[in-house]
Amino acid sequence: MNVFLDLDGTLTDPELGITNCIAHAVGELGAAIPARAELRRYIGPPLHSGFAALLGTSDESVIARAIALYRGRFTNIGLYENTIYKDTLDTLQHLITAGHRLFVATSKPAVYANRIVEHFGIDKYLTRLYGSELSGERSDKAELVAHLLATEQIVATHAVMVGDRCHDINGARANGVLSVGVLWGYGDREELRQADHLVDTWPALQECIQTLARQ
Repeated sequence: MNVFLDLDGTLTDPELGITNCIAHAVGELGAAIPARAELRRYIGPPLHSGFAALLGTSDESVIARAIALYRGRFTNIGLYENTIYKDTLDTLQHLITAGHRLFVATSKPAVYANRIVEHFGIDKYLTRLYGSELSGERSDKAELVAHLLATEQIVATHAVMVGDRCHDINGARANGVLSVGVLWGYGDREELRQADHLVDTWPALQECIQTLARQ
């Protein structure tokens, strides 16, 4: 089985870094900074849509400035304000040993995502990482999954997308890929209701993937 893994909220918990960087960008633009709990909802989706909502604007120049401010802090500080979830590495090792191929499929720019997986030692378990471009290209999960399938020449029925947000589930469904929603991240059961399967621990995810591989 080819396992496509989301990064933020699935492999690692980036809350501190992402919310700090969002707050920094919003504050620098003179807007009111929402409470930390409010900012959690913007972990996972593309930055462009998040800042458009936070700033109440469709002005591309304002959104671009917000993204630049965010990335200015994230590049050297926010990227490392991050923790890896318990049991992540053990489960990845078990999946590799069982013969599965693992890919990261993230809306985060690949230039940052690669640094994160290397920092936490996740990279050694991966066949490859797929992320967006700094231009925003492939930040849409459906587009990203389609690109991964085409590049790796993977048949959709031989893959499963694992993620914590509706964008992961919708991206998988758009490409005919099975999906597993994980409940330790930032999406709840309601948001992940269209997932083919739901799990709440890494061992449960491992068991789910093993079952899917046998079907």
